[in-house]
Amino acid sequence: MPGHAPLLPTLALLLNALVWGLSWWPFRQLERLGLHPLWATAMVYLLSLACLLAWRPGAWRGWSRQPLLWLLMLATGLSNVGFNWAVTVGDVVRVVLLFYLMPAWSILLAWWLLGERPTRAALGRLALALSGVLIVLKAPDSAWPWPETAADFLALLGGFSFALTNVLLRRLHRTPEASRALAMFGGGAGMASAVALLGLTLGRGGVTPLPAPSADWLVLGGLLSLAFLAGNLALQYGAARLRAHATALIMLSEVVFASLSSVLLGAAELSARTLAGGALVILAAALSAWPTRVERSALAGS
Repeated sequence: MPGHAPLLPTLALLLNALVWGLSWWPFRQLERLGLHPLWATAMVYLLSLACLLAWRPGAWRGWSRQPLLWLLMLATGLSNVGFNWAVTVGDVVRVVLLFYLMPAWSILLAWWLLGERPTRAALGRLALALSGVLIVLKAPDSAWPWPETAADFLALLGGFSFALTNVLLRRLHRTPEASRALAMFGGGAGMASAVALLGLTLGRGGVTPLPAPSADWLVLGGLLSLAFLAGNLALQYGAARLRAHATALIMLSEVVFASLSSVLLGAAELSARTLAGGALVILAAALSAWPTRVERSALAGS
C-alpha cells in the first residue's frame, strides 16, 4: 500500500517534484535573458544526455528489443515541452493544476498499458478530477469550460504526457535504467529542439533564435540542467519501484512547491474558481492513494 512505500523511492519522487515545482523560476529568468523555454529545455536535456552517454555509453543497446522505449521518448519530450513552456508564459498555479489532471489520465493509461482495469471507485476519482478541471477552465464570460490560453493547452498536453511517462516507467521496470534514462533525456532534447525549429520556421509561439553565448544564461542553464538530471533519474528510480497510486500521491507535492513559490514571488493568482477546482483535482489525486478493498486485493495479487 502507498502508506508503506519504501523510503528511498519516496524521497526520489519528492526530489523530482521539488525540481519540477520550482523550475518555473529559472525558466522565466532564462527567457528574460533571451533564451526561449524550448531552447532552454533542449539545452537542459542535451547536457543530461551527454552525461548519461559518458557514464553509460552502451545505454542504446537493447532498444531494438523494446519498442516501448520510443513511446517513452515521445511521452517524456511532450511532457517537458508542455510543462516548461506553460509555466514560463502562464499563471503558474493554474498551469500546475491543469497539469495535475495527470492522476486521472493515469487511470485510463494504466488500463490500456498495464491491464489494470479501473474499478468504480477509480472511475469516480476520474469524474471528480475532471469536474475540478472544468471549474478551473470555466471563465465567467465564456459559455463552455474550455482552455483560455496557449498555456492551458500546453499544461493539459504536458499532464497527459507525464501520466503516460509514469505508466510506461512502470511497464518498463525490467528494462535497464540506463536505457530508460536515454529515452527520457533523448525525448526531452529531441522534442524540444524539433518544436523550437518548427516554431522558428513558421514564426509561431514567439520562438526566437538562440541568443549569443552569455555567461548569465549559460551558468543558469547549466545549473538547471544538473537539477533536471538529478530529478529525472530520481523519477525513473522511484516510479519504477512504486505503484501508480503511490506515485500519483507523492508527486502531488509538486503542487505545493509550485503554488507556494509562485504566489510568494507574484507569478500566480489564487482566484476562488482556481481554488475550488484545484481542491477537487487534488482531492481526486489524494484519494488514489487509498485504494478500495477490491483494488487492494488486485494489487496484492499482481
